Amino acid sequence: MTAKINTGPPLGMRHVQTLLLFFNITCLYVGRLNVGVSVVAMTNAESTNPNFPEYDWTLTQRSLIISSFFWGYIITQFLGGYLCKRYGVKSVMFWGSFASGVCSALTPLFIGFGGWQAYCGIRVLMGCAQGLIFPCIHQHLARWSPPAERNRLGALSHTGIECGNVCAMFLSGMIAKSAIGWPGISYVSAGLAFAWCALWFVFAANNAVESRFIGEAELLYIESSLKHSEDYHKTVIPVPWMAILTSAPFLALMVARCCESWGLSTLQGQIPTYMNGVLDMDMKSNAFFSALPFLAMWIMSYVYLITADVLLAGNRLSLTALRKTFNSLAFWIPCATLIGIGFLDKEQKNLAIALMTISVGFNSGATIGSSLNTIDLSPNHASILMGIVNTAANVVPIVTPLMVAVIVHEDKNRGEWQIVFMIAAVLFFIGNCVFLYFGTAVSQPWDAEDYLTAKEPDLAIPPVIHEADKGSEGPPKKALM
Repeated sequence: MTAKINTGPPLGMRHVQTLLLFFNITCLYVGRLNVGVSVVAMTNAESTNPNFPEYDWTLTQRSLIISSFFWGYIITQFLGGYLCKRYGVKSVMFWGSFASGVCSALTPLFIGFGGWQAYCGIRVLMGCAQGLIFPCIHQHLARWSPPAERNRLGALSHTGIECGNVCAMFLSGMIAKSAIGWPGISYVSAGLAFAWCALWFVFAANNAVESRFIGEAELLYIESSLKHSEDYHKTVIPVPWMAILTSAPFLALMVARCCESWGLSTLQGQIPTYMNGVLDMDMKSNAFFSALPFLAMWIMSYVYLITADVLLAGNRLSLTALRKTFNSLAFWIPCATLIGIGFLDKEQKNLAIALMTISVGFNSGATIGSSLNTIDLSPNHASILMGIVNTAANVVPIVTPLMVAVIVHEDKNRGEWQIVFMIAAVLFFIGNCVFLYFGTAVSQPWDAEDYLTAKEPDLAIPPVIHEADKGSEGPPKKALM
């Protein structure tokens, strides 16, 4: 007779935490990405609501506005990783999200008295606030997700990226066209952020032990599956900086995320301008078709999620093989479609929209493919890894709008946009090649709690061991259980 395996309740507080993370990411992305539509609305009032001020900003100034968020965003990534380990995820995420909401609420006021320079300034502050949050999200997932469910819960929470993209593109365009005009985009974003803060304050907890609402069965399930020491939640584990920064799998992940960031930020920030210029689409249809690729991305994220669950449950693929397969689809299909997009003009707008939708839709596989890989490599230092990766990856969105400003002198010039899309395609291809060769989903030796103190540190326990993994990661290591 075999002992009954504790799988915990099918629905519990771990799912509530996942849902809270989903809504948080959605709200953050709405506030972050609505700038693409807002800038078009503010510089072309006739296409939205002419009752609000119109600004004569150059393409370079618009590019600076779009990229300015990331000037602040990269500054606080490391800080976010440190603060959530020091003070807990709940406090850091609350204040970061609240500050982001305040910045959204103040945006129309700043633009009114300071023009595009003030717009850049408030976007920098918003970036600083949001930069604290993503390292916290990965740390929260590592503390709340049993290893067997980590891929599923992590992917579910990150579908907020796609949901936020859709809302930022589609709803922002509708709001700009409405009675509240382009200022309403900022006010709605602020309201969403404040509503989330209220929910987070009530239901969030740094870990299962601290939760007021968790049941005993679920608490036992989560804590027993994580296999850590008794005083784990009260201990700050030293960070093995040298081991992390010289780890080939981690460096491969960082290269892949930077290349993906280039391609996706090009699409996110420039789709409204490209459609308005090259495809000659007005704001109302622009809003819908700008959102369409990200609606496909949102739908495809669930297709990837269900497929991953089936493949892992049946031990058809190891977690490493799954991540590399999904990452290849997410990188190489957009690589091909971006090249095709560059050769199309307004006479072929339907084909251009179709290719762009395919490109962005398939790219949603990058969440399972590589984004969650920080938790695979080191559950104990997930926030630190995410801080490093996100700092590097988000330098890229600062550069891409500036690069577009250098290349695209006339936003109706198809040849200039062709160069923009070609660069993104090449980086998609190279980034995945590096990840295929060096990447892995096996927890690294430096994840061990006693790595910096033990003379012969044990390897950390991998998040999930599947039958298909046996023999796929090289010869067995002495300390690997």
